[in-house]
Amino acid sequence: MKDFLSEINIQLRTELKKKPNFNINPPTFGKISTDHVFLMDYEEDKWNNLRIVPNEPMTFDLSCVSFHYAQTIFEGMKAYKSKDGEALLFRPRENAIRFNKSAERMCMPQINEDIFVNAIKALVDIERDWIPNEPGTSLYIRPFMMATETTINLTHPLNFMFCVLLYPVGHLTGTFRPVNIVVEEKYIRAAPGGTGSAKCGGNYAGAMIANKKAKENGFDQVLWLDINKKYIEEVSAMNVFFVTQDEIITPLVSDTILDGITRKSVIEMLRSLNIKVTERNISIEELVKLHEEGMVSEVFSTGTAAAITPVGSITYKGYTMNFNKKMVGDLTNKLYNDLTGIQKGDIKESWGWVCKV
Repeated sequence: MKDFLSEINIQLRTELKKKPNFNINPPTFGKISTDHVFLMDYEEDKWNNLRIVPNEPMTFDLSCVSFHYAQTIFEGMKAYKSKDGEALLFRPRENAIRFNKSAERMCMPQINEDIFVNAIKALVDIERDWIPNEPGTSLYIRPFMMATETTINLTHPLNFMFCVLLYPVGHLTGTFRPVNIVVEEKYIRAAPGGTGSAKCGGNYAGAMIANKKAKENGFDQVLWLDINKKYIEEVSAMNVFFVTQDEIITPLVSDTILDGITRKSVIEMLRSLNIKVTERNISIEELVKLHEEGMVSEVFSTGTAAAITPVGSITYKGYTMNFNKKMVGDLTNKLYNDLTGIQKGDIKESWGWVCKV
């Protein structure tokens, strides 16, 4: 870490922002950023100009490739503050691995995993006073890469920028509560051979219309089906789990489903409790049948932003399936408490997931 820090040009603000009192006003997700950002540039086939600088507006040429052809990727991570005041990261190397998979799919340069992780550590270390410690809060970390080539020619760019932004946040949905979901019947999120497994901006832009329509109709999120409108894929931008009497079912990761790090962690936690988890295709019609037979006791989704979100209901073709009387289930509650407890350092774990800054 010390050797890496010597490679970074660090320019700190002369006057820091005034930090809000999160006890009085819980942070709105993604609205308040910290004082500094990490940046580096890719030119002449290598990364250079590593720097931590004040977080201020930047100027880009209007012909920047990312503006026209959406060549951008990102990750979502969090830093937590332990009771002892330590800054903790959760499985950051997994994010580095997935970031490079997205980069490969989007024809963008790779970033050495150590550089990725240590850049985030260096920035979080400088901004550790921004990590809130109120219940349900954390410091959201947004690493992203964009093409900075200045041309409107549809070509393979040679210049890129990598950036890390930090945001103190509360729970994504405001509180840990069951959400009501509607099955999206017109649009799809991803198709085989597409970019569904990459965290690229276009995936999320294409999903906005369905989410907007769902909220206008009184739902919180949408449940995405595959290209044939048969098999369940994701809940909005999260992975989904169905708790039945015999097993817990979650859709199998493919090139249309994001390989969630929270998903992966929850599966390991469940199996350590000797709970059967099956990763397989599950159709929406099968879910309806299981619900009619009283076989589904709980449904929850997983993702970095919200950790675990209980699902109160799913509506499909006008038929509403309620789960656990639209209350948080015992297993969902345990998983949420155990996962967030591990992330904040309150619960010791043997997997080596927690990383001190």
